[in-house]
Amino acid sequence: MRYFLLTLAVLTACNPTREKTDTANYDVISEKCFVMREHPIVTDSLVNASRELLVQYLKEQQFPVRYIKKDSLMFRRQNGLQVDLVLPTPQDAWESNTIIVFDPAKNPLFVNLHKGTAQVEQYIREK
Repeated sequence: MRYFLLTLAVLTACNPTREKTDTANYDVISEKCFVMREHPIVTDSLVNASRELLVQYLKEQQFPVRYIKKDSLMFRRQNGLQVDLVLPTPQDAWESNTIIVFDPAKNPLFVNLHKGTAQVEQYIREK
């Protein structure tokens, strides 16, 4: 009986047809890319310069840009885990220019525009 229950538990955990998350309200991301809001509010030249530097660097590293249309995101990793998040309404120019880098083998990286490319370089180097 114990082996039957153990086998049943393993089969249930590995069952690809189990209940899936409703993604209707999410922008689902499962590929290597970086995410930006579709219409950033750029009123600060320092924010704009920082953002453009990071965008150019990410494109050079073969991370395509993906503009989100919804404030709810779902990142799907290669190992089957998913990260759901809701972006708050931006309160200033820095928040409206949020950049999130995603590699399916890693957790998403929330880029701090104040830190430059060093944080992204480290993210790319990590295995």
